Amino acid sequence: MARFDGLAVDLGHLHLLSDAKSRSISAENFAGAKGRGGMATEGTGAGCARELGQGWKISPSVRIDGGQCFEIADIAGPGAIQHIWMTPTGNWRHAILRIYWDGQEQPSVECPVGDFFACGWGEYAQLSSLPVCVNPGSAFNCYWPMPFRRRCRITLTNLAHDAMTLYYQVDYALGEAPTDAAYFHAQFRRSNPLPYKAVYTILDGVRGKGQFVGTYLAWGVNNTGWWGEGEIKFYLDGDEWPSICGTGTEDYFCGSYNFENRNTRQYQEFTTPYAGLPQVIRPDGVYRSQTRFGLYRWHITDPIRFEEDLKVTIQALGWRSGGRYLPLQDDIASVAYWYQALPTAPFPALPERDGLEII
Repeated sequence: MARFDGLAVDLGHLHLLSDAKSRSISAENFAGAKGRGGMATEGTGAGCARELGQGWKISPSVRIDGGQCFEIADIAGPGAIQHIWMTPTGNWRHAILRIYWDGQEQPSVECPVGDFFACGWGEYAQLSSLPVCVNPGSAFNCYWPMPFRRRCRITLTNLAHDAMTLYYQVDYALGEAPTDAAYFHAQFRRSNPLPYKAVYTILDGVRGKGQFVGTYLAWGVNNTGWWGEGEIKFYLDGDEWPSICGTGTEDYFCGSYNFENRNTRQYQEFTTPYAGLPQVIRPDGVYRSQTRFGLYRWHITDPIRFEEDLKVTIQALGWRSGGRYLPLQDDIASVAYWYQALPTAPFPALPERDGLEII
């Protein structure tokens, strides 16, 4: 992990002293003020603590009504987000996480909360990686370092009709970031179904200097047979043809040969520090008719750097008769993760609620 002047450290730097100030925001300390945690006298746990009083888990969570935007954090910088933990109830695809840097009106992160934490199908799947962990029972954890200079604002919008409950904690440090520290970005896209012979776009429209650091895909197949022959392509700084071209979908996600366990003849889930297939949702013979996959690939040791612009695409490609490729018309949702200098170019509009729905 890159070191941001003591704001984000790896094991090799944990013994070094720093002037950064540790702070944390949660429902027990909405503003993250020093010495102001656990002071609530009302909240979602007040009834449970009625015989115990102040300091006894009176405000462990918040309720977010349908259609409401809840402000998780508004932090004056400079500083860096070091860890985000949350466990939201309700429909994860209909809860939209946004992060704004340094007073921009345009969010640099805009993503359904489940997809952001590499859990895009609305069902728990355990995941162990360096920047993202999903732990029992539905604990989302993010360790991407997120430095900022003037302001960080984080919101969660509930697009559903029903209210949701959110438990959350944002751990951060206050202190100067170096002049070359870039800003964290994450963008969600979805196509359902992908048009025939169309190439799925993971990311486009990025302007500025930065580095691409990760991909998450929630991929639902609409055909029988193997679906992962498609190549991922990275177009850097005005490329007409890509500078980086993969050999197949499972190869990009650091697997091989259909992710197949040769003993069981089934897809084999796996989760590693840098890449994984943590989720395979299989047909049940009744209502579940398509196989669905969750895949992640983090470019931590191999970030893809660009100077001016970046475009990332992936083909949806299977097999048809005669040993020929078949362009697929699948349900594909993605999250692209990258760092760049501000300003953030406007993102494509998110789909409407029904367009986000997992069907």
